[in-house]
Amino acid sequence: MTDQNRIRNFCIIAHIDHGKSTLADRFIQKAHLVSDRDFKNQILDSMDIERERGITIKSQAVTLPYFDEDGTEYQLNLVDTPGHVDFTYEVSRAISSCEGALLLIDATQGVEAQTLSNLYLAFDHGLEIIPVINKIDLAAADIPAALAQIDKDLGLDPDDSVQVSAKMGIGIDELLTQIVRKIPAPKGDPIAPLKALVFDSHFDPFRGVVVHVRVFEGSMKMGQSIAFFFNESVYDIEEIGRFRVGYEKTKGLNAGEVGYFLAGIRTLSDIRVGDTVTDAKNRATIALPGFKEVKPVVYSSIYPVDSNDYEELTRSLDKLKLNDASLIYEKDSSAALGFGFKCGFLGLLHLEVVQERLEREFNLSIVLTAPSVRYRVILQDGTEKWVESPQELPDPTRIEQTFEPYIRASIITPTDYLGNLMNLCVEKRGLQTEMHYINEKRVEISYEMPLAEVLFDFYDRLKSLSRGYASFDYEILDYRITQVVKLDILLNGKVVDALSQLVFKDQAPYRARIICKKLLDEIPRHQFKIPIQGSIGSTIVARETIAALRKDVTAKCYGGDISRKRKLLEKQKEGKKRMKMVGNVELPQSAFLSVLKTGDDS
Repeated sequence: MTDQNRIRNFCIIAHIDHGKSTLADRFIQKAHLVSDRDFKNQILDSMDIERERGITIKSQAVTLPYFDEDGTEYQLNLVDTPGHVDFTYEVSRAISSCEGALLLIDATQGVEAQTLSNLYLAFDHGLEIIPVINKIDLAAADIPAALAQIDKDLGLDPDDSVQVSAKMGIGIDELLTQIVRKIPAPKGDPIAPLKALVFDSHFDPFRGVVVHVRVFEGSMKMGQSIAFFFNESVYDIEEIGRFRVGYEKTKGLNAGEVGYFLAGIRTLSDIRVGDTVTDAKNRATIALPGFKEVKPVVYSSIYPVDSNDYEELTRSLDKLKLNDASLIYEKDSSAALGFGFKCGFLGLLHLEVVQERLEREFNLSIVLTAPSVRYRVILQDGTEKWVESPQELPDPTRIEQTFEPYIRASIITPTDYLGNLMNLCVEKRGLQTEMHYINEKRVEISYEMPLAEVLFDFYDRLKSLSRGYASFDYEILDYRITQVVKLDILLNGKVVDALSQLVFKDQAPYRARIICKKLLDEIPRHQFKIPIQGSIGSTIVARETIAALRKDVTAKCYGGDISRKRKLLEKQKEGKKRMKMVGNVELPQSAFLSVLKTGDDS
């Protein structure tokens, strides 16, 4: 067992794309955990989707051996964290299991919106923070500006900062020395009753649930009976160890250490991220302060393309929930798509990631409905109702008032793009609350705006209008009065409930026109004409028509009397009328996905 004074638990926090995973790669190479032949970039980003998008979605842990100048061995436990605004919950879990944090700042970009929010998160948990300026090897790096921002914007001492290039491996040794010097060793009595925090878990099909823990008090060892505070379930530890790039078995884990254990857990509902593990025989009386309950802000329903895959979808969501504690779901059904699940997500990127993971990791073909936020509706009789999907919206004659969630959006942008971004925020019903210049080139603006306006194309347009330089972060504020209507999409005169949306009243006709145009491109032509209509109640506000495929029934007539051709055409017309009455429109999966991306590109 490692001496507690020679353990350091730290995480890396930063804005998206500032080089967290690359820095973690250099640490792993320095520790010689992987041979040069087996090494690959983003080694902690184990999912294909993380590699393709260049983002971290899951927080990953790894234990690094480190020897100082005197030859003393230290155990550095690194937790790599995501940077995107949708995964703040993942960051909070990682931070809870550490004593220190490396705050990574891109020397070419400077301090960005998510840098600030992650810094406040680390402050709330009382972490020791080491500012790290990354990408110093690039020609566009502005190190004096980054040092000034550390002092002025973050309120940290720029003299404590370390300058590195994670890509080139510059400054890594100095950074490791600073981690050992500045981050405090974990506190905790190794003789006290066991208290370990579950900060992650995942499902292994052969061995059951692998539980990731940080031990705060006491110790864990092979064969020990442990109990979970959340549901009182008791298990015996079958395997315990530390994270290398894979798993390394050990005899046990002491106070201050980070590792994993297996206990033959097959009941997925027994594991809850943020739960406390204790000794079944010598129990701790009080649980560790867990995580705040995660509150989803975006709702969408997931359905299997083949209704026979419903049971498989149920099992897959159970396993995904283990690994993604912020996913919330309940059973749902649709006339068009059958049985499925209504899911709550932390944002639109979170929704896309869950969709891709279900398709890739579990080989499922699924369809998602258009995302919606949670509305608060006051009815005429004074009762209150929460509405998360269009089907739940009561009849308009019964509604007294409707409230929608508002966010405080914080945008940091170069001054060149300020006008464009202000126009975008005003278009999205935003109300400017403050604006201050960070320096002569960069400005921070804050807007209060409805969350529903951010759902569809806000982030994409923000990046395109600012050529990728603007950064965006938001926090939920409160609920404010609004006017919401249910927009129905009719195909061939029939409502497709899976395409219905809740939209702001003034924007409903505009949104309906966009959806109808998208569907016009996506739905294949049939033997009969198909009207695509957008309606609010009984009022049609948009329409497109898919032309019929015309079979040339007169092709076999060579010359002859015109009446014979006319008779064939009349016969075809009658057949098409009959076909239209009984014909079902084929709606491809891509049609549902196109409605999710109703931007201005149509």
